[in-house]
Amino acid sequence: MKVSIVIPVYNEESTIEEIVRRVLSSPLEKEIIIVDDGSTDKTRTHLGEIAKTEPHIRMIFHERNQGKAAALRSGFKEITGDFVLIQDADLEYNPGDYDKLLEPLLDGRADVVFGSRFLGGPHRVLFFWHYVGNKLLTLVSNMMYNINLSDMETGYKAFRKKILDKIVFRSNRFGFEPEFTAKVAKRGFRIYEVPISYSGRTYDEGKKITWLDGLKGIFFILWFRLFD
Repeated sequence: MKVSIVIPVYNEESTIEEIVRRVLSSPLEKEIIIVDDGSTDKTRTHLGEIAKTEPHIRMIFHERNQGKAAALRSGFKEITGDFVLIQDADLEYNPGDYDKLLEPLLDGRADVVFGSRFLGGPHRVLFFWHYVGNKLLTLVSNMMYNINLSDMETGYKAFRKKILDKIVFRSNRFGFEPEFTAKVAKRGFRIYEVPISYSGRTYDEGKKITWLDGLKGIFFILWFRLFD
């Protein structure tokens, strides 16, 4: 079984080479698809260097920044694997957890697997209010779709390719997480959670999501419940 690993990237010049190295070190049968979402730093220069040594990695370049979800949609169009795994480029999520994410898919228990930052895996201690915001968004999402996730907003999600044949994603930026959760829950796909490690970043280290994205998350949860 082949895994398609989609890596959305925006202004990650300090981490892109390392995350690619870590992904390549995974023993999985895999394809790697990198989508640069209009980076304005030296990310594209680094991607050019990577392309010279790893020509099998497929790269897609957006001319302007459109958002994480838009980058993922572009990557999803190119996959050829049996399973899809989303890998952020910022080193917050560890490719060493791939086996955990894929196990419920490979043994037939699940269609979708969420890697939870709140189920006991090691994590860097950071922002209290981010934790509260994540819990609030997850609570509202669980109420809307009658599920019991612990971490709806996690960036680590793996799923069967067939899901992309049945769902059309429409959001552009950080609306992908609530949209993905809404659509797989409403369509009755089998969802599992597994504990993962998490090395969160500070804003000085490049973290991009803000409290405004949290407010938008509430809007997206309600929108996709009521109108999608």
